[in-house]
Amino acid sequence: MATPSRKTSTPTTLASKKASPRDPSSEFPNKRSSAPPLPSSGPFVEGSIVRIAMENFLTYDICEVSPGPHLNMIIGANGTGKSSIVCAICLGLAGKPAFMGRADKVGFFVKRGCSKGMIEIELFRTSGNLVITREIDVAKNQSFWFINKKSTTQKVVEEQVAALNIQVSNLCQFLPQDKVGEFAKLSKIELLEATEKSIGPPEMHRYHCELKNFREKEKQLETSCKGKTEYLNKLIQRNERYKQDVERFYERKRHLDLIEMLEAKRPWVEYENVRQEYEEVKLARDQVKDEVRKLKEEQIPMTRRIEDIETQHHNLEAQIKAKATEIKETSQKCKQKQDAIERKDKHIEELQQALTVKRREEHDRQKRISNTRKMIEDLQNELRNTENCENLQPQIDAITNDIRRVQDEKELCEGEIIDKNKERETIEKEKKSVNHQIIQFDNLMNQKEEKLRQRYRDTYDALLWLRNNREKFKQGVNEPIMLTINMKDNKNAKYIENHIPSNDLRAFVFESQEDMEVFLKEVRDNKKLRVNAVMAPKISYADRAPSRPLNELKQYGFFSYLRELFDAPAPVMNYLCSQYHIHDVPVGTERTRERIEQVIHETGLRQLYTAEEKYVVKISFYSKKIISCNTALKTAQFLTVTVDVEQRRGLEEHLKEVNRKLQAVESGLIALRETNRLLEHKDNELRQKKKELFERKNKKRQLEQKISSKLESLKLMEQDTGNLEEEERKANARIREVNVQKAKLVTELTNLFKIYTSLQIQKVDLILQNTTVISEKNKLESDYMAVSSQLRLTEQQFIELDESRQRLLQKCKELMKRARQVCNLTAEQTIPQEYQTAFRDLPNTLDEIDALLTEERSRASCFTGLNPTVVEEYTKREEEIVQLTEELKIKKVELDKYRESISQVKERWLNPLKELVEKINEKFSSFFSSMQCAGEVDLHTENEEDYDKYGIRIRVKFRSSTQLHELTPHHQSGGERSVSTMLYLMALQELNRCPFRVVDEINQGMDPINERRVFEMVVNTACKENTSQYFFITPKLLQNLPYSEKMTVLFVYNGPHMLEPNRWNLKAFQRRRRRITFTQPSQ
Repeated sequence: MATPSRKTSTPTTLASKKASPRDPSSEFPNKRSSAPPLPSSGPFVEGSIVRIAMENFLTYDICEVSPGPHLNMIIGANGTGKSSIVCAICLGLAGKPAFMGRADKVGFFVKRGCSKGMIEIELFRTSGNLVITREIDVAKNQSFWFINKKSTTQKVVEEQVAALNIQVSNLCQFLPQDKVGEFAKLSKIELLEATEKSIGPPEMHRYHCELKNFREKEKQLETSCKGKTEYLNKLIQRNERYKQDVERFYERKRHLDLIEMLEAKRPWVEYENVRQEYEEVKLARDQVKDEVRKLKEEQIPMTRRIEDIETQHHNLEAQIKAKATEIKETSQKCKQKQDAIERKDKHIEELQQALTVKRREEHDRQKRISNTRKMIEDLQNELRNTENCENLQPQIDAITNDIRRVQDEKELCEGEIIDKNKERETIEKEKKSVNHQIIQFDNLMNQKEEKLRQRYRDTYDALLWLRNNREKFKQGVNEPIMLTINMKDNKNAKYIENHIPSNDLRAFVFESQEDMEVFLKEVRDNKKLRVNAVMAPKISYADRAPSRPLNELKQYGFFSYLRELFDAPAPVMNYLCSQYHIHDVPVGTERTRERIEQVIHETGLRQLYTAEEKYVVKISFYSKKIISCNTALKTAQFLTVTVDVEQRRGLEEHLKEVNRKLQAVESGLIALRETNRLLEHKDNELRQKKKELFERKNKKRQLEQKISSKLESLKLMEQDTGNLEEEERKANARIREVNVQKAKLVTELTNLFKIYTSLQIQKVDLILQNTTVISEKNKLESDYMAVSSQLRLTEQQFIELDESRQRLLQKCKELMKRARQVCNLTAEQTIPQEYQTAFRDLPNTLDEIDALLTEERSRASCFTGLNPTVVEEYTKREEEIVQLTEELKIKKVELDKYRESISQVKERWLNPLKELVEKINEKFSSFFSSMQCAGEVDLHTENEEDYDKYGIRIRVKFRSSTQLHELTPHHQSGGERSVSTMLYLMALQELNRCPFRVVDEINQGMDPINERRVFEMVVNTACKENTSQYFFITPKLLQNLPYSEKMTVLFVYNGPHMLEPNRWNLKAFQRRRRRITFTQPSQ
């Protein structure tokens, strides 16, 4: 017996002994006359499932199932493990985990708490049964495969399963519970492909794929042929268009050849012309050379006469220079005498000025003496009138005391001002620090808002509108929850983001229904923004206690409830507690994960978190058994930025308090400065009064000092007397001596003037002689310059002629070289005969050659639009036309072959397919008719040639008043889709090549009438001879349903008191049941 902590599910096989009251096969005639029967040996067909064994798989510890060869009804309450058998069939036959729709990793299918699981499936085969074993390792999420107990690979298993025509990924063969709704979502094309693989001959799907490939290649060839044909026609048209241009090109070439010959002769004619010009210039140069020689001989006697006159001129210049030197010396002596006379005049003037100064000083002394005597008299009068100042000292002492008292008060006030300034600096530093902290908090909030703007732009725009229009709301409006939530530790953000959906994380929380309607009308209706808004509950949920104290849960590794992981405004916290019960969802550690089984069974928690997983615990409605589901936590994206709102609010309050203190200090400073200013003013007034009293007290002593000083000055001025008459006599005697010296200097100056005049006359005579010599010299130089000028002109003419000769000689060489290059001749070669013959027929002068060249070039230029590549392109196109024509023939032959292949394959594929679809339609329509409904299946395509667009269309109607409608996920109800799906699968049953079919809980959406009808059809269809194995999974059945002897019923039980599977004996149970029945007394 299994322990209560262990869940064991045991399917029990019971063959129904109740025969059906009527034979349904009489109502549905056999339509499989043309379909080949499945290979079989006894009741099982090739590939049927004989045995399914599971160990540590989903709900099972150990279980073995032995299905029957026909219809297998698997019945059991929800959560007992019916679908686990379906999962075992899929995964055991190399199906993908994702196909089941439960998990994408095979490790999740192993029973929780186990490290390994095993699936073993035995398939019937006439050559010997095939046993496939799959062992699953949870830690590595890896599978190990075995065939008949021998290790192998998944690829080999897939090949063996495919060889038996088992397709667990085909919804027409294998329809798990989570995929029932997807059958109706299959497109017509996908349904056709699934049907071909499921019931068509093996070559049908291959023919279809070949047709699609052939059609694709046919399209490519048609496109290629069309493109090449168009390109070929363009090439032919282009060559036809350029044919006349080619003929014109050749005509132009003849003109160009003549131009080439003229250009070849022209350098030779040009060379001959330059050579003749060279001979003429050479003759002229020799003549000019003789003329230069004659002019040079004429210059020799003139040069000698000019040299003699130049010598005479130099002698006269020397004499004139000597006289000029004597005149200059005499002039300097005269200047010295004149300077001496001026100095004497200046000395006399200085003596007279000194005498005048003595007279003025004596006058000023007498005046100063008079003024000093008058000033002494005035000071004596003022001294007599001055009051006695002995009584002023008490007043001065009183004012001094007042000044000392005011200074003490002023020092005290200034000390207080200094203290206030220091206090203000301290408060300003504190204010700056608080502002910096607030800016840091704002930066973090900006990061959260930026994440909101990037992910949910509409919510961000609504947030901006709310901040600008808060006055429109009567009560508080909270910003999006992701902005108001503040994690105490951002490592825990993943729990909150995994628990609260993103739609609520970006929702605005309102306290008033009226405010929420105003907000939604504005942002949703007017601004067309996609935003969410929620109402905070009126009742407070935030303070509610959890169902179990945290101290009781700490033994399992829990450290907190979700509510304690973050801070939020009261309305937000109330909403989250009421909606998501965050006050009652604990958060654990890896230790919690290790003890999860114990946590689930002992704590009674419905939701909980471990370090990296979320667990949701439910209780089965039928068995009252605990069922848990775990999911991995996603990484946090929005709440990783932590902003402590309370701390920021505290900082704002602190800032207000700091501002109040700063304002109080500023007010105190202003008052102290005003008091200090008044004390300063009072101090200045007292000092001014004291100064006036001191001046009054010291005035008498000052007057006495001034009178004494003035008397001393007067005594000194009276003693400082001089003899003015003696000074005048001495000055006049000195002036007479200076006048005698001045007269002597004037006599010497007169003699010097006479000598100077004589020297000037002699100098003028020499200048006249020199002028005559210069005149004769100039005449000779003029004649010489005329001859020299003519000589220079002649020499220049000689140089120019010589340069011209050299230039013409060089030009002759260049022209000769150019002429040989034009004719491709070396320096030793002569002009070829062919050139000489051609040159004889051409003009012999440059003008005639240039005229003919101009004419020929004009004619050649008339052929406009031509270029040297015209003929080359024309020839290339001709070659390309030939090559393209051959390629086009090959492509058309290949296209005809593909069309022939398409025609052959199409006939092999389309006709059998139409017959197959027709058979499906007959079965499907018959099934629907028996239910008083209508349905049909047809082969649908818009274009007969588009083989990749072919599909199977299912059309149904369940009411007589409606028309047939195509089966879609949207038009029919869930029950109608289930009926249609089930009837389509039954229509495939007798035509199916697959060895078994699985349908999981397809009857859950049906009404009782349709469910009963469908069940009867399933029994009648699946229990016929030579049909494939059928698995029908359902949690419940209607009463009084018809059963068949060929059915196998598998009951799945679940509970802690179940017998171990190896101890269960069905036959012993039946024997005990019979004994109990026989021993009971008859009623």
